[in-house]
Amino acid sequence: MDTMLILTILVVIGALAFDFINGFHDTANAIATSVSTKALKPRQAIILAAVMNFVGAMAFTGVAKTITKDIVDPFKLENGSVVILAALIAGITWNLITWYYGIPSSSSHAIIGSIAGAAIAAAGFGSLNYAGFLKILESLIISPILAFAVGYLVYTIFKISFKNLNLTKTNKRFRYIQILTAALQAFTHGTNDAQKAMGIITMALIAGNYHHSADVIPFWVQLSCAIAMGVGTSVGGWKIIKTVGGKIMKIRPVNGVAADLTGAAVIFGASYIHLPVSTTHVISSSILGVGSAHRVKGVQWGTAQRMLITWFITLPISATLAALTYFVLELFF
Repeated sequence: MDTMLILTILVVIGALAFDFINGFHDTANAIATSVSTKALKPRQAIILAAVMNFVGAMAFTGVAKTITKDIVDPFKLENGSVVILAALIAGITWNLITWYYGIPSSSSHAIIGSIAGAAIAAAGFGSLNYAGFLKILESLIISPILAFAVGYLVYTIFKISFKNLNLTKTNKRFRYIQILTAALQAFTHGTNDAQKAMGIITMALIAGNYHHSADVIPFWVQLSCAIAMGVGTSVGGWKIIKTVGGKIMKIRPVNGVAADLTGAAVIFGASYIHLPVSTTHVISSSILGVGSAHRVKGVQWGTAQRMLITWFITLPISATLAALTYFVLELFF
């Protein structure tokens, strides 16, 4: 079998595996608040998230196009198939490490850092598309800050609007509303996170000369990535759910609705303008914003600090892992 075809097949398998792992790694993003408030039972929440992730992944391809062409130029990437395979191996490795330890790190940071690291190892720093890469980095940095601010604002509005209502009745009503907001958040998760694997497979097809446009995502790629994300979500990520859903702050239904609405709005806004963001960062930051508006002392800032450190180290670690993986793969291909 032709070496290029073998590499392309390995990339497709690796990308679908990354999407599957991303599904159970980031399941917590969509359902942690609804599970922690008992708005949904864990099994119900996971099924809902899996279905809505699939629907979201089938609805958009804008972020996939950004991944395909804005980090590196797939038409000019030296030894492109090996670069992409190395990036996938590194991204999957870091995702599994952070999942094992229950750390809500960013799959987006992991794969974007990995692509950059492998490309630099293959062709130097000049291989990066700096305009596109910096635009992506800006979205990854700004989105959690925006989520924190919006979460703070939304919950402040809730506090003022519902201050005279019976707390028990209000929480019961918000528990029903949270089923809808959890579904909305899972949908937006699919519109952004599933797109990254679509972009990676399209990059590999272009590098192997099996596809000739960075602006068209093949339908079979979109469908297979949507299925992989949905199935991965159905597996669930209980360790991260515990961190996001309970170790940041004690979440009540009204807090959960405010956080879900904030996360969904920021993620969908990014998907609409074709920018990848970290759903982990956005949703965790929205919970922090809501918690700060509710009661600053009620937020577990130690957990937040641990998460923040992980956010910062993911890009350089994944880039280094990818570069080392590229050098190893180069010996065989």
